[in-house]
Amino acid sequence: MANAKMPFCLLAFFCLLLQLFSIFHIGNAELEMNYYRESCPRAEEIIRQQVETLYYKHGNTAVSWLRNLFHDCVVKSCDASLLLETARGVESEQKSTRSFGMRNFKYVKVIKDALEKECPSTVSCADIVALSARDGIVMLKGPKIDMIKTGRRDSRGSYLSDVETLVPNHNDSLSSVLSNFNSMGIDVEATVALLGAHSVGRVHCVNLVHRLYPTIDPTLDPDYALYLKNRCPSPNPDPNAVLYSRNDRETPMVVDNMYYNNIMAHKGLLVIDDELASDPRTAPFVAKMAADNGYFHEQFSRGVRLLSETNPLTGDQGEIRKDCRYVNSK
Repeated sequence: MANAKMPFCLLAFFCLLLQLFSIFHIGNAELEMNYYRESCPRAEEIIRQQVETLYYKHGNTAVSWLRNLFHDCVVKSCDASLLLETARGVESEQKSTRSFGMRNFKYVKVIKDALEKECPSTVSCADIVALSARDGIVMLKGPKIDMIKTGRRDSRGSYLSDVETLVPNHNDSLSSVLSNFNSMGIDVEATVALLGAHSVGRVHCVNLVHRLYPTIDPTLDPDYALYLKNRCPSPNPDPNAVLYSRNDRETPMVVDNMYYNNIMAHKGLLVIDDELASDPRTAPFVAKMAADNGYFHEQFSRGVRLLSETNPLTGDQGEIRKDCRYVNSK
């Protein structure tokens, strides 16, 4: 009788092991290519279409998508915590001074609404952040990055208290920035490439006047410094005024290697730009990227992939928000 029971007991034991493995696997799933191939086959196409449509209506949205990826992923996780507004017990990360100048959050809802219409409660806001950045880079004539994995889930809260520590300040040293990226698993070469995102967008005068007043930073090209003083004529600019300088005057809305040529000529806006071109840890990569746009695009693509996979929530972690601005109601 005992021997007759043994196969049944073994079968029950293995069934239990299988259930436990399944639970563990679901809770600790990994990102994968084409995650929505069955649940929402047109998800990536819809995001790409919306990014393109918004770009032709509001060109600066493409820059916003790229900046969103950086600000979201460097704060704990690529989990769309950045998109949460202050509501339902959440204090928005957008309130931080590190988020100064960020905009176009309202257009994330346009993308999310299109996805909800196609596949309700399926595509995460965190994947919208990653994929809109990928597609925004293409609109900015940057590289087409094919290997962006998906399957992220959304946080149920924000990390406002951590933003000041984790998002680099405009005055941060190169060593500090390299250390932060290294802690995320991003090497020096990829970090140099990611900083090439400074080739698009702009820097507000409040973040660069310390290099102009009361005396001009001697590391700045003198003619370029005069140009910057014309853009920022006061040492105390109004933070609410739209006073800024473009990161790149030659190709201001193109993700290209002009940034590296500029900083080698001492025409960078931020202190870190100058350090990047002169520090022996990074200068060789800067010179190589300045000389070879293809090499820059290759390393920039690698950096974006690494950044987008930083500590994501997957499996049964977090949630899939219905509205990217708010955690779901219980």
